[in-house]
Amino acid sequence: MSVELAIALTAALILLAVAAVVVAVRTRRVVATPTERAVHAALHTASQAARALRQGLDAESARTAAPFLRGLTGTDGLALYDADGDVLAQDPEDAQTWSDDVLEACGWAARHSLSGERRTLTHARTCAVVAQPMLTEAGDMLGVLVVVTTRSPGPGMLGAVGEVARYAAGQIELAELDASRARLDRAEVLALRAQISPHFIYNALNTIASFVRTDPDRARELILEFADFTRYSFRAAGQFTTLADELRNIDRYLTLERARFGTALTVTLRVAPEVLNVVVPFLALQPLVENAVRHGFAGRGSGAIELIARDEGSDCVITVEDDGVGMDPDALRSGPSDALADGVPDNERAGAHVGLTNVDHRLRAAFGNDYGLVVETAIGAGTKVVMRVPKFRSGVRASGGRAGLGRNE
Repeated sequence: MSVELAIALTAALILLAVAAVVVAVRTRRVVATPTERAVHAALHTASQAARALRQGLDAESARTAAPFLRGLTGTDGLALYDADGDVLAQDPEDAQTWSDDVLEACGWAARHSLSGERRTLTHARTCAVVAQPMLTEAGDMLGVLVVVTTRSPGPGMLGAVGEVARYAAGQIELAELDASRARLDRAEVLALRAQISPHFIYNALNTIASFVRTDPDRARELILEFADFTRYSFRAAGQFTTLADELRNIDRYLTLERARFGTALTVTLRVAPEVLNVVVPFLALQPLVENAVRHGFAGRGSGAIELIARDEGSDCVITVEDDGVGMDPDALRSGPSDALADGVPDNERAGAHVGLTNVDHRLRAAFGNDYGLVVETAIGAGTKVVMRVPKFRSGVRASGGRAGLGRNE
């Protein structure tokens, strides 16, 4: 290659590199316009404020959120007050911004805005004070957002303060809804625990007692199974657990029932190994299996139960089926009073319906309306209950993280 050709080739490469740099710079300038940067900054600031307020409104969350809310309003100072008019946090915290007369003006404005209307003071020293109530969608008072500004609060600023207060109120309301949902979930688990049949506990203890003299080793095994069953069922657990843990507890329950009924109770379990780590609501299977045992033996001397858990693509499908007395489908839809066929005590009729309704509600609350229970039954034709859960769901994981990331998360 001649020297002239090499020089020409080098010059061409340099020109291409320069052109690439120019294009890259122009591209960056086009992508990151001032407007886009401002939007990105505002969204990031809002998300930082939301992260704190989604824990509820208290002194700690207010102190964390105040700087970000002040950034959104573009004012010189911002304070958050609770629904009683007591100050929770101020930003910035320097004494120059919050002199005695400014604090007095902010407190007055906050207390008087608890009526639900915005209050503005324009003669507090050399600054203006705007107090904007934070209200729920239903109009309930959550707190007050107060800003201090050295500028005249025109329509643009008042509109911005109002929008920031509404945004903050929305996040606080979501936090309260999350807390209410958690309380409801705990109440529903307690209700399911109460539905664990006292007759089962009584009969299990009687069965164990009958083995104490005739087969002490068997009695000891059953005592351990009973202790593990009650420990799991009444543990201080989260909302979810793994299918493997639920099946282990179901196996304990069935071990105790088989000890009582002997060969009269036939149980078949078929579980695909790949679904064992799928996350399900805590105590979701217990009512289904216990109902199957009750119905399978109602007015009869024997019964068969089949539990199947299979992999169906993005879902796990669990079925619990018995060959017992069955239920009236129309009565099952309308209420518990006549849902089960004759031979089942009235208290167990109600318990069966409450247990199924509880599990159905928890499935829909956790995974959506596509994941409720499906009951296939008829009087004298047995009952089949189908539970479908997603194998992957954002925000859902077993208590203690045993399911790991990637399953229902």
